Amino acid sequence: MRCFPLIFFFCSVMLVACFEDEDFTTSPTAFLVSDIDTLRFDTVISGEPTNTYTFRLFNPADKYLRIAQAYLEGGSTSPFHVNIDGAVIEDGASVSLEVGKHDSISVFLMANLPDIDADAPQFVRDRLVLITEGGARTEVVLEASGQSVIKLRAERLTADTRLDAARPYQVFDSLVVAAGTTLTLPAGTRLWMHPQARLVVHGTLQCEGSLEKPVVIRGDRLGEMFNAQPYDRIPSQWGGIVFTSESHGNSVQYADIHSGTFGILLENSGDATTERLRVENSIVHNMSGLCIEAEGSRLFVGNSQLTNGGAGCVALRGGDATFVHCTIGRFYAFTGGYGSALTFTNADANGQAIPLLRANFVNSIITGYSTDEIMAERTFEDSEAMFCFHFDHCLLNTGAVDDTSIANACRWDNKDAAVCREDNFSPAFDFSTLLFTFSLAAESQAIGSADPVATATYYPNDRLGCPYNPVAPDMGCYRYAAEP
Repeated sequence: MRCFPLIFFFCSVMLVACFEDEDFTTSPTAFLVSDIDTLRFDTVISGEPTNTYTFRLFNPADKYLRIAQAYLEGGSTSPFHVNIDGAVIEDGASVSLEVGKHDSISVFLMANLPDIDADAPQFVRDRLVLITEGGARTEVVLEASGQSVIKLRAERLTADTRLDAARPYQVFDSLVVAAGTTLTLPAGTRLWMHPQARLVVHGTLQCEGSLEKPVVIRGDRLGEMFNAQPYDRIPSQWGGIVFTSESHGNSVQYADIHSGTFGILLENSGDATTERLRVENSIVHNMSGLCIEAEGSRLFVGNSQLTNGGAGCVALRGGDATFVHCTIGRFYAFTGGYGSALTFTNADANGQAIPLLRANFVNSIITGYSTDEIMAERTFEDSEAMFCFHFDHCLLNTGAVDDTSIANACRWDNKDAAVCREDNFSPAFDFSTLLFTFSLAAESQAIGSADPVATATYYPNDRLGCPYNPVAPDMGCYRYAAEP
């Protein structure tokens, strides 16, 4: 009689095992279903691990599925590393696992492509293969392109230097141009800046970009923060560009500077009579701070897009500044944005008087999503601290002004206008993808409202090389183009 409990126990275990086996399907048509068929990593820095990407595998069957094999087709030579529901696949290994009925499991992948020291990106493809106990096969293609880079760590240039545009430069710490030294960035140069890294210019910077091959200065994080949201569209990915008080003769042509903590800082040189910086046909976009900040300096900005600065787009503290055919728009998509599209004052950063000799804006758009995006701060009233500014043929998001000595032939982009703020741009901004084009909408007041004389004198073509209407050109740096 004492044997019965033990016999009963073993019979029970065998019975449960039979039931468990019956709960698993071995049908050759019972496939795992992936929510993607191809995972593309796009371009990654060779020799550096990528972010982790994820997708899911589903079991649509009414029974459990056993995955008998899960492996990378490239085996031990594959640059991809996979973790499926805690099971790691790498170095040619294969794992087995189970998926509940109508359930799913997560797949995590990263890549680390070997650096073969090549200028052109090197394309790599592999397959993640999953075979069920019944022989059903599921494949997910994995693709990536590895880019070799030139690494610069705490680099200080003390002799004139012309960089090579063949491959990107990954800048750690800061890239410093010493006084009396010129750094030239030829067309197509790419500076990929590590977090907090800055370009500090004591000497001279010459950006020689072109429409076809702009100079690009951006962060070095090439992956996605989360699905379909690249780090490259998130501000504060790197520091910014600083022109110190001794820097002079700087030129930025056809540059794309974006997603930093700030864009361009022009420190006070004590002399606003000689032009220190000229920016043309360029983009400074998506900064958590200011896009351009200048103190006590003379600068010229033309045919350029200065947009989405969290602390503002342009801030002038005294000095002599001219902006022609510029699009200045503050549509910052993140919390913490507190500035205005344009701020100008006759006080320096220490609260001392500094004359604003000139702040001229011609054929430009200055706007944003707040009710007033222009902040004029006349801190000092005496004649020694001049406060001179003028808007000519501009679209302005501020209260309307009747005084032509301040605003001549301007349009008003505020709540009283039929078309205002973001309605002037088309297609509508996509805040979900953080894509902003700043091309003009068909209804925009900027169309045909610019001064043709100034257009002919400075920029007959817009930033993209399209000719303006010579009789009635458009404001801003982009000519209106009808949708096809």
